[in-house]
Amino acid sequence: MIETKLDGESMDVVLDNVSKLKEIFPEVVDEDKIDFEKLELILGNDIEIGAERYSFTWPGKVQAIKESQKQSTGTLRPCREESKDWDTTGNLYIEGDNLEVLKLLQKSYYNKIKCIYIDPPYNTGNDIIYKNNYKDNLQNYLELTGQVSKVGEREREQWY
Repeated sequence: MIETKLDGESMDVVLDNVSKLKEIFPEVVDEDKIDFEKLELILGNDIEIGAERYSFTWPGKVQAIKESQKQSTGTLRPCREESKDWDTTGNLYIEGDNLEVLKLLQKSYYNKIKCIYIDPPYNTGNDIIYKNNYKDNLQNYLELTGQVSKVGEREREQWY
């Protein structure tokens, strides 16, 4: 069994990624920094330079990436009294901020976790984030989607 000494901080994702780049492409390292122009040359046609491409994006994505790269100093504490079959189970239930918990798990449990199920905290309590009742009648749907013209009651009766 390999023991890991924990320093109380989550993995430094940026440092880890830079180290991997330096290991894979040592020729792009100049004064201990990554030279992206050299990296582009080495990768040749396998890079995308243009702005037009399909991508999964949303407002705040850049900030979300920056937040995910910050180190966390949180601690996961077991709660034996709320756990079921603590001594024999191979499963854990963790409650907390999704991003912070994932960052803490990444360092200690890297390549040791088979599955993570995240139950998103939407529409909890009085903090309704979005409407989740989409019931509508067929006529209104057809009008909204331009499949039929919006007509008054008298005209509608003439059509049927």
